Amino acid sequence: MSGTATRVSLPQSDGTVASYAPGAAGAFEKPRSPIRSRVPLAAAHVVADPLAENIPGSTPRLDWEATLAYRRHLWSWGLGVAEAMDTAQRGMGLDWPVAADLIRRTLREAKAVGGEVAAGAGTDQLAPGSARVLDDIVRAYQEQCAVIEQEGGQVVLLASRELARIATGPEDYARVYETVLGELRRPAILHWLGEMFDPALTGYWGDADIARATDACLSVIAAAGTRVGGIKVSLLSAEHEVGMRRRLPAGVRMYTGDDFNFPSLIEGDAHGHSDALLGIFDAIAPAASAALQALDTGDREGYRRLLEPTLPLSRHIFQAPTYNYKTGVVFLAYINGHQEHFRMVAGQESMRSVVHLAGLFVLADRAHLLTDPERACDRMRRVLALAGIV
Repeated sequence: MSGTATRVSLPQSDGTVASYAPGAAGAFEKPRSPIRSRVPLAAAHVVADPLAENIPGSTPRLDWEATLAYRRHLWSWGLGVAEAMDTAQRGMGLDWPVAADLIRRTLREAKAVGGEVAAGAGTDQLAPGSARVLDDIVRAYQEQCAVIEQEGGQVVLLASRELARIATGPEDYARVYETVLGELRRPAILHWLGEMFDPALTGYWGDADIARATDACLSVIAAAGTRVGGIKVSLLSAEHEVGMRRRLPAGVRMYTGDDFNFPSLIEGDAHGHSDALLGIFDAIAPAASAALQALDTGDREGYRRLLEPTLPLSRHIFQAPTYNYKTGVVFLAYINGHQEHFRMVAGQESMRSVVHLAGLFVLADRAHLLTDPERACDRMRRVLALAGIV
């Protein structure tokens, strides 16, 4: 490939346009056996139906085949799928009825192909401001957990906006989590989602002070015993994650949710390492898989060489406002041919500028994650044309 087919004019932050030619695609290889050294879960995005009225406030409609095909793509790289998480636009367009359908379809598809799945259970069927007592939240969690466990899935217990709103302190969190966890068939993964991902979760665990909130969270985990198998922490602080990781009870995994610092956290140190439950793994699956395969063989230099180039891309995708990162994840899936359009549930494709997307394009190329540079250039041009840049 050569010439104009693999060159594109990209808008710059100073208002100019610069010609850019991407390099060759990366030569990543799929694993021949399961990844062993870490538990890798990719929080997966959903593919909207491009012909549906997927605008804010409307009932979300998905392209089910493309959505499930993307999960098969993730499984083919040896990654598990974290289903119906915030990457799938929970709380930003994907409502509980559609999320429940998504969970059922993905778990059934996983059984057919041998894929691993953990799925998010929250309380988002409750209308904002509707919970009056803690039992309202408990019942909402129980309803969603039942959907997952009826299909044989593992529960990721999502943070609850309604619990954050009505809880009066750590004791309320302890009561809710004790009740919900006590009824599950399998150990759950807890999810601590920081306010940079969802401002409604500020002060989660009953305290705005991170150190005291951490103590409260660890108390919940200790009280739960074997009913908690791990926790995903999404606070974008490597120092906090490492400190908390060292305080976890034996047998409880730390799943990094730190899209700013994940390579070093997964690699770990003399005291331990983090596993992964990451939205960025949706976007960088080939590189993440190849890096973890290297780690399986003890090749730490190879691990760093493969994964560290993805870090600038991840930090760009997750830059503030962080909760708009889903737009970048879907954009990369589009330019890499995993879906035929750049449309999102609730019109979220408009939540990043074309300058941001142009920067993402360059960083994805530098990480060798444009699987077909000619196609990527063509699709980048289509997106720019909608903005009047030709």
